[in-house]
Amino acid sequence: MSLHPQVKSLLEFMDSRGLPPIEELPLTEARASFDVMSQKLNQSETIARVENKTIPGYKNEIQVRIYTPVENRVLPVLVYYHGGGWVIGSLDSYDALCRSLANKAECIVVSVDYSLAPEEKFPVAVEDAYLALEWVYKNAEELQIDRTSLAVGGDSAGGNLAAVVSYLTYLRKGPHVACQMLFYPSVGFDRTESYEKFGEGYYLTKATMNWFTEQYLNSPEDMMDPLAAPLLIPDEEVVELPPAYILTAEYDPLRDGGEAYAKKLSAAGVKTEYVRYPGMIHGFLSMTEAIEDGQKAIIDAAKALKQKLSERAANRQRV
Repeated sequence: MSLHPQVKSLLEFMDSRGLPPIEELPLTEARASFDVMSQKLNQSETIARVENKTIPGYKNEIQVRIYTPVENRVLPVLVYYHGGGWVIGSLDSYDALCRSLANKAECIVVSVDYSLAPEEKFPVAVEDAYLALEWVYKNAEELQIDRTSLAVGGDSAGGNLAAVVSYLTYLRKGPHVACQMLFYPSVGFDRTESYEKFGEGYYLTKATMNWFTEQYLNSPEDMMDPLAAPLLIPDEEVVELPPAYILTAEYDPLRDGGEAYAKKLSAAGVKTEYVRYPGMIHGFLSMTEAIEDGQKAIIDAAKALKQKLSERAANRQRV
């Protein structure tokens, strides 16, 4: 499919503003710019309750934001890690997406403000992400969460962290994850066909991705670590990973990596649902004011999440 007309119009609008690319801005300005743009491009929903908490992280305390769609009821939970190349992004920039997922999947969403690079490089964000999952599991009663129906999810760099956390729960015998929801995830550092084909002119660029990588990793050797590149998880261990829902966008440089990860999981016997959205670009789930298919994709993902968590509950009852 050709580029969707709404996507084309948005890209033309962004280009017409003549703003410097995010990697050329001072770090604080880059982060503020991304937050402002994200909030302008998102349709925000009302929700029963939103609560902020501070929890222990790997090196420093981190913030989490808890979205509850229905009061006084024990619900499944999605622990969500935001995108932004491990460098930008915040609870605020992903507030609208988390509200929508919570309402539509009828589950609590815990959004995690993990430590960002370059202040904290790999693997601090990974450890923060894992500790947040453990915190949710340990505090299930207080949060009115069904700890046996626990999912992890994220987009882009957050999808990377969700995939890595799913792997760490196996390595460390941690909380059981019912499913992993990965939206256009970063799963490795190889220069794929989609990376070369869509790395310029389609919102997420090669230059920005290279900048993110340089900020996040300590050295090129980190690119070969499965905790940075889950596509490198050994085949004999992939079979232990939780069921997955993987979403990619046709005009996204990260598309081929996400598709390869879906194939890797499926080949190992992991129940995997893979969806590629035609005509879309990286980040389109967070552009719902301009791109109608962003809202459609959220509805589809929430439906899949609700079904996977329901299947987990049904299997538990049979046991």
